[in-house]
Amino acid sequence: MRPGPANGLPDVAGLRVGHATRTDDGHRTGTTVVLCPGEGAVAGVDVRGAAPGTRETELLDPRNLVERVHAVVLTGGSAYGLAAACGVVDRLADAGVGYPVAGGVVPIVPAAVIFDLGRGGAFRATPGASFGAAAYDAALDGTVPGQGSVGAGTGAVAGGLAGGAGMASAVLDDGTTVAALGVVNAAGSVLDPLDGTLAGARYGLPGEFAHLRAPDPGEVAAWAPERAPSFNTTIGVVATDRTLSKAQCGKLAGVAHDGLARAIRPAHTMTDGDTVFGLATCAAPAPGHDAFQDILAAAADAFSRAVAHAVLSATGRDGAPAYLDVFPSAHV
Repeated sequence: MRPGPANGLPDVAGLRVGHATRTDDGHRTGTTVVLCPGEGAVAGVDVRGAAPGTRETELLDPRNLVERVHAVVLTGGSAYGLAAACGVVDRLADAGVGYPVAGGVVPIVPAAVIFDLGRGGAFRATPGASFGAAAYDAALDGTVPGQGSVGAGTGAVAGGLAGGAGMASAVLDDGTTVAALGVVNAAGSVLDPLDGTLAGARYGLPGEFAHLRAPDPGEVAAWAPERAPSFNTTIGVVATDRTLSKAQCGKLAGVAHDGLARAIRPAHTMTDGDTVFGLATCAAPAPGHDAFQDILAAAADAFSRAVAHAVLSATGRDGAPAYLDVFPSAHV
């Protein structure tokens, strides 16, 4: 098993990722869009946090009508930020992409939010439809999406450290690609409590985190983060290029939560809205039983790795230092 060329969600054929970021005029927030192929991707969802902010998740129940979604929106702004999805819906509708109905199409765009209100100074400086449109445009321009303090991860905090958006991918022995994108804004710690290493990094593929080591014990002992924000949430997408059913996509999202819980402790609290979407682009045939088991295992590990990359790539700021600012000895 090896990472894909981008070590991220774009390694899954047909998926594109774009960010919209704003850090001026009272803002510290943003939006991330995952664009599916024109015909959409089969989708499922698993919501485990007790305080979720979501859109269109009920539609992804296997008992309900629509099989495919056309984009997924991950955004800051708490409940206000759900408005960002409207900008993506408009862009898709203008392009003629959506669920066909009499007279036109209806784009299917599920969304989930993190709580980052006031992180830039102004409580109501939140993403709206223009953020979704800008992130959609960025996904189309072909550039490699950034990680860290960008898009939905712009204002994120992770256990007192700067949080952010991170990605990881894996290509299995049979050629299947599995990838994850996580937006890490957690109340829980992203550190191994024994030695201060990033908990998600232990699931890295060979050489992926070779530039890291356990930090000096004195640095670990000195780390005393401020009280975590009262509302939090880690959200994300896990995807594969194999053909899956809606129920299997829901299971894919469910095991990604296992990866989340390995990398963040505690997870799924009463003030978290932890939500993961599962996508299948169906570019390759349906897997057999054993192959599906391998996909699930890779998905959990990929989400753990994505959490580690989110924190490693994040930019420190007042009240939320970067991991390597707190533990400089961790860098080899």
